[in-house]
Amino acid sequence: MTIRHSLILALLATLLACTPKVTQTTTETTTATTTTPTPEPEEELSACRNWNARANQSDIMAAHVLYKDGFKDIRAEGRRQPVSQKRIDSLYQVAFEYWKTAYAEAPAADGKRADHFEDGIRFYEYFISQTTDEAQQQSYVDSIMLLLDKRVECYGEEGYVMSRKAFDYYYKYPSMATDQEKYAMFKEAIDRDGAENAQYFILNPFTALLSNLLIEEKIPLEEAQQYQAKIRTALASGLANCKTDKECEPWKIVEEYVPEVLAQLEGVKGFYDCAFFKEKYYAEFESNPKDCEAIVSVLGKLKWAGCPDSDAQLVTANEAWKAECYKPGEPTCGSILRGGDYRGAIECYEGKAESSEEAETKAKFYLFIAKIYYGELKRFGQSRKYARLALQAKPDLGAAYILIGKLYASSGPLCGPGRGWDSQVVTWPAIDKWTQAKRVDPSVADEANRLIRTYSKFMPDVEDVFQRGLKVGTSYTVPCWIQEKTTIRTAP
Repeated sequence: MTIRHSLILALLATLLACTPKVTQTTTETTTATTTTPTPEPEEELSACRNWNARANQSDIMAAHVLYKDGFKDIRAEGRRQPVSQKRIDSLYQVAFEYWKTAYAEAPAADGKRADHFEDGIRFYEYFISQTTDEAQQQSYVDSIMLLLDKRVECYGEEGYVMSRKAFDYYYKYPSMATDQEKYAMFKEAIDRDGAENAQYFILNPFTALLSNLLIEEKIPLEEAQQYQAKIRTALASGLANCKTDKECEPWKIVEEYVPEVLAQLEGVKGFYDCAFFKEKYYAEFESNPKDCEAIVSVLGKLKWAGCPDSDAQLVTANEAWKAECYKPGEPTCGSILRGGDYRGAIECYEGKAESSEEAETKAKFYLFIAKIYYGELKRFGQSRKYARLALQAKPDLGAAYILIGKLYASSGPLCGPGRGWDSQVVTWPAIDKWTQAKRVDPSVADEANRLIRTYSKFMPDVEDVFQRGLKVGTSYTVPCWIQEKTTIRTAP
């Protein structure tokens, strides 16, 4: 036994010896009125084995203290320069042995805390980071999941623990479960907790999975509708019930992400109903009742959503089109678009583009298709494809560069959590496109400059660049679906 261990045992023995003992009661006669104190209710302890009143309680508590001290030693070692990885590994191994003793003898510690579960996970996560052996990593992940299962047995909170599992598989161990398996975990988590009490940290990844799997037709439409409603309920409840800035901050981050990702599902026919589209888009027409682009857009969306021809707002928009936009001999593609048949309109415009021998006309039709994919179907990759085809036909088409820049700038929630590095770097290629737009086409300079001013403030700051070992002015390839090389810049 080490000197340090002996000292800890002596200290624990002293503390235990000082515990008040039950003594024999003596009766005294008094004329004073006495009041029997109301006993305080005992704190409920975990049903799992703890160290209280155990014959080897002092040994278990010593192991607990020693592994906790081990974490302190590890932190101290990590602050030294240069850091000795061998020394840190050794400290982890020593502390881990003490943890194993504490956990095996008293999983619930003193019955009031989940430290032995959380700290065990901490050990295994470190071991995962120190090996590239996939089988070994899987073994450590399995151990983590067993600890989480045991945590439920000891402390309940099934919904929270399932949320933890789903979150960890999504972000920490993505290759160890399929997207559908992760999606099923998130479903179970939100069902167990109830939408009003869902954990904020599951909403972003759950929304991303739901959106991707529905678009890939791997989950039923009705199920996706049901769970997007639960996600929206969870977000609204979290925002309504958080009390302090600290409590509300994570919900505000979720608010910047979830609605944007769920908006991508507007391009799935039948996912949102007529009422949804009217509430979201009709005001745009009301504020621009003579703007043909706004009129055609709202007409197409309401028809896409399945609004009946007799719907009052659809009738009003259609009358505005007749009064402001109708021209005898209207091209077939335009009438298809106005009728909400976006796939049909795309086929129509594509046919016209491919049959046109005039470069400017070809470019115009391809740009129409790109705008449909962007504004109506929310398919950014397809939108960029057709914008690039427009530029092949007409390299100085500034509007196509403007559109590609908007696609990139709108991808913050698709490529990251809505804020932070992954969501900010999309501004670099967006600004590149807008800069190129005004260079090749002075007619779009005003719009390009406005967009550049708006989005420049969302670029990463100097500290974010420095922390990643990067340097301003050097090249950087933006990941996600964008996959474009750009130059690192910082917010003004």
